[in-house]
Amino acid sequence: MVAGEASGDLLASLLLGGLARQGWAVRGWGIGGPQMQAQGFEARWPSERLAVHGYSWEVVKRVAGLLRLRRQLGNQLLAQRPEVFVGVDAPDFNLGLEQRLRRAGIPTVHFVCPSIWAWRPERVHAIRAAADHVLCLFPFEPALLHQHGIAASFVGHPLAASIALQPDPQAARLALQLPPEGPVLALLPGSRGKEIEYLLPRFLAAAALLRRDWPQLSIVLPAVPAQRARIDAMLRAHAVPGAPVQVLDGQSHLALQACDVTLIASGTATLEAALFKKPMVISYAMHPWSARLMRRKQLQPWVGLPNILLREAVVPELLQDEATPRALADALAQWLAASIDRDAAWQRLQHQFTALHQSLQADTPALAAHAIQTLRAR
Repeated sequence: MVAGEASGDLLASLLLGGLARQGWAVRGWGIGGPQMQAQGFEARWPSERLAVHGYSWEVVKRVAGLLRLRRQLGNQLLAQRPEVFVGVDAPDFNLGLEQRLRRAGIPTVHFVCPSIWAWRPERVHAIRAAADHVLCLFPFEPALLHQHGIAASFVGHPLAASIALQPDPQAARLALQLPPEGPVLALLPGSRGKEIEYLLPRFLAAAALLRRDWPQLSIVLPAVPAQRARIDAMLRAHAVPGAPVQVLDGQSHLALQACDVTLIASGTATLEAALFKKPMVISYAMHPWSARLMRRKQLQPWVGLPNILLREAVVPELLQDEATPRALADALAQWLAASIDRDAAWQRLQHQFTALHQSLQADTPALAAHAIQTLRAR
């Protein structure tokens, strides 16, 4: 298995745990993170090695190292010939590796359909060459892939099964030692170094502005272990006056469960926030050149998964130059007031996110196990 970054590590760990509950004795190895390792996975390289951000020179400098890593891993896989290879997301790394393995007769599964419906539709050709089967998280994706001759099945989203349909904010606040009353803001600036570099100062400045009007505001910030030192340094440089930020060791789900509103980087975490039924302000920023390239490839009018999946702007998106601390704080203030008052906008969002949650629920381990077993039986 190869899983990149915190989101891939989480999805892969849920899959591994589910397969174990199905009675599978799985020996997994490759590239993974701490949550996969907790399921007995042998991570020969950490998932953070695959974390990249954008298209600029900051990424180009890392390409040679990533290509060497992919070649080295591919050599090991060809020598040891696993019964199946599962690439979890990270398509820029995994699809090329899967093509090499598939040509050598090793069955390949790609877990998480690359979002060809959102951007880079030409990637469908690489998927067809790489994957014997694609495990899709969203119900509309298999039909799209079938049109291009790609075997695929909807397995549900593991997060939809692992997150309760009706979260318990008070239990989460108790676990995090937060006040049972009073507003709570969760800051999730992403798990990549460059994301944190671009977003966290803005997020902290927005939190400082918000706290002027909400003096009882509690602020929590989940940190993946690999980024904890970077985050601590940035907190010292961009402290929120009078509001110490509670940095958590991971625990992003507890933070989302406990909060009233979240300021969050675009990515898988926005879907997690939706499954916890939380109002959010989605933001993203990167090198201007990278942003221009991505806009040219974008097929949807939104970047956040909740908006894309619900086909409307249910939560605000503030990107690049629009992501000023003042704009972020104003958007957060509207949702914070709505959350505390439980007004019509908040109630509508709860209904929409609950319907989205139900649409993504399925027995992912059983469906994924069936697909993998079918490949093994060929």
